Amino acid sequence: MNKNLYLLRHAKASEKLTDQQDFDRTLDSQGLQNATRMGINLLNKKVQIDIIITSPAVRALSTASLVAEQIKYDTNRIHQNQELYEASTRSLLQVVNQLKDEWNTVLLVGHNPAHTYLAEYLTKSEIGNITTCGLAHIVFKNLGWNEISEGTGQLKSYEYPDLLNF
Repeated sequence: MNKNLYLLRHAKASEKLTDQQDFDRTLDSQGLQNATRMGINLLNKKVQIDIIITSPAVRALSTASLVAEQIKYDTNRIHQNQELYEASTRSLLQVVNQLKDEWNTVLLVGHNPAHTYLAEYLTKSEIGNITTCGLAHIVFKNLGWNEISEGTGQLKSYEYPDLLNF
């Protein structure tokens, strides 16, 4: 059975206010719209997500929740993982390697540069920069999550809101 990993960078966030922590930044109006559109895009493609795992940062959790609502995924089932906030490629890979094998399609919502680095590491593709609300879809053929490593995946698609036709 193939494994499908969707790496979604959080949608556009508001600028950090003077006394505000980076962790607490919220989505701006464009970010709210784009996260909703990306969810509609997944719904239109009939993508069935087994689990959504997100950074607990406000902007990432909000993005995950908006996408979940569009694809009819129970927002109470969104798993927050602190390791996705300020993650390194290595720590993201550890999260992927520890996924349950009964999950065939996983959506990880987090931050750059780690999401871009992980996508490029797993696929040996050059993405350059996953934009805000950009979504990389990586397919792993006949591998368990614990077997995924450098170059084992194929970049099936990379999309972002400006590419969507609705």
